[in-house]
Amino acid sequence: MEKLEYGLIGEKLGHSFSPAIHRRLGDYDYRLVELSSQELGPFLEEGEFRGLNVTIPYKKAVIPYCRELTPQARHIGSVNTIVRRPDGTLLGHNTDYDGFSYLLRRVGAQVAGRKALVLGSGGASLTVQAVLRDLGAGEVVVISRTGENNYENLSRHRDAAVLVNATPVGMYPKEGMSPVDLEGFPVLEGVFDLIYNPARTSLLLQAQDRGLLWSNGLGMLVAQAKAAAERFMGVSIPDERVEEITREMEREKQNLVLTGMPGCGKTTVGQRLAQRLGRTFVDTDALVEEQAGCSIPELFDREGEEAFRRLEHQVLCQASREQGRVIATGGGIVTRQENWGPLRQNAQVIFLRRPLEDLPIQGRPVSQRTGLEQLYQERLPLYERTADWTADNTTVEEAVDAIIRRWNQ
Repeated sequence: MEKLEYGLIGEKLGHSFSPAIHRRLGDYDYRLVELSSQELGPFLEEGEFRGLNVTIPYKKAVIPYCRELTPQARHIGSVNTIVRRPDGTLLGHNTDYDGFSYLLRRVGAQVAGRKALVLGSGGASLTVQAVLRDLGAGEVVVISRTGENNYENLSRHRDAAVLVNATPVGMYPKEGMSPVDLEGFPVLEGVFDLIYNPARTSLLLQAQDRGLLWSNGLGMLVAQAKAAAERFMGVSIPDERVEEITREMEREKQNLVLTGMPGCGKTTVGQRLAQRLGRTFVDTDALVEEQAGCSIPELFDREGEEAFRRLEHQVLCQASREQGRVIATGGGIVTRQENWGPLRQNAQVIFLRRPLEDLPIQGRPVSQRTGLEQLYQERLPLYERTADWTADNTTVEEAVDAIIRRWNQ
């Protein structure tokens, strides 16, 4: 087996942000190690490593291989951090507790006295339950596929105020799925998803649209990594580093998506913005033309608008899975609700405005057919609903400056 200093073990790890976080925390080698259930035991018994983090689905499975558990890990019944002791034996600890506690503090969540639902019953769920109970939650109910409280009888818990997703439902590469519909919980106050890729899962988009308190799992990941790194290195790391690294990671991974009327300058502004930020630029209209093998007007003439919209949705889903990009979209992309999730899941969405009299219509089939004024009135509510904020395109440089200033805030 390959010698390893530190790393993360799990079943599927291609999406993990952990190496990037640990590079910021300490000067040590940290790698991803994907293991099947058959490989887990031999790796823990025979592998050469100094310390490990553990993720889905092995947080309970690693316990028999640990000679000793810390009181926190024993209390929770789940291990996400393993350290090799001087005598070669393994010590199991749980730093997810630190991580989830930080997640709740960061957004100011109030748990005491509230009824909380925890979706999932695996190792991460055990940690969430422990934190909620320690914070004085009035009732903690675990929802599983087959238990007494399951997805078929959720209606009995309509009075829940806090909901935590501790399952992988909605995680990359299966974005767009949600474990529950929040319409069934009329008194919810906060929704928290341990998933961090995508940044806004379908569950969190529902929560945001309802104006609820919400958070993904990135802050938790960084906070637990900081606690793990302290055990790996035997040093104390300032608490401030958690917020600093979380913000760095959010900015590094976040896409900037431009929406707006046809001809408002999304491509020109997007190209300049990407250049200024040192990012890759993507134009969904260009991707459509590349895949169709013809221009968009030709595609409209040959196959109609519906064919264009189907292809537009496909390329949007592909582009939005990537991170750290500037993406310019077609003017009508907001007219299909199926596009709203992909637009927002990994991005800040910016509605780019430009006076109607400055918008060209040549080569734009929908603008020519409908008329700019009517088109604008139809689409304005959709641009505003799907955007995180708005920028005016008076000149390209002024628009780019305004976007960068807002993003830096």
